[in-house]
Amino acid sequence: MNSKVFLVVRILLGLFVLVFGLNKFFSFIPMEAPTGDAGAYFGALVNTKTLTLVALVEIVAGLSLIVNKFGALMSLILMSVSINAVLFHATLDPGGIAGAIVLLVLNLIVLYGYKESYQPLLKG
Repeated sequence: MNSKVFLVVRILLGLFVLVFGLNKFFSFIPMEAPTGDAGAYFGALVNTKTLTLVALVEIVAGLSLIVNKFGALMSLILMSVSINAVLFHATLDPGGIAGAIVLLVLNLIVLYGYKESYQPLLKG
């Protein structure tokens, strides 16, 4: 992969998750509260502090990707957030799936960019 393209995508992913992670604490981007089953699920995430953990993971991963320290590890960890966001929107809130798809695609591109880092893990 072209190093400049990887740099841009890595920083875009880092900024994306950093902004949305910080938004979970400071609410500077207005978002509509989900209703129905999505609202119940989201409420459970808030009540159990799971959303706080997700926000912390997003902030740490975003900073890590921006400064390029432990990026390969953080992009792997962030993949669980990406997949869960897509599944949440696909099943409970299809209208908001666009952002989750962007997150997943950026994360997949970054994972591909770090593919050499994963070679020792895949030897068997």
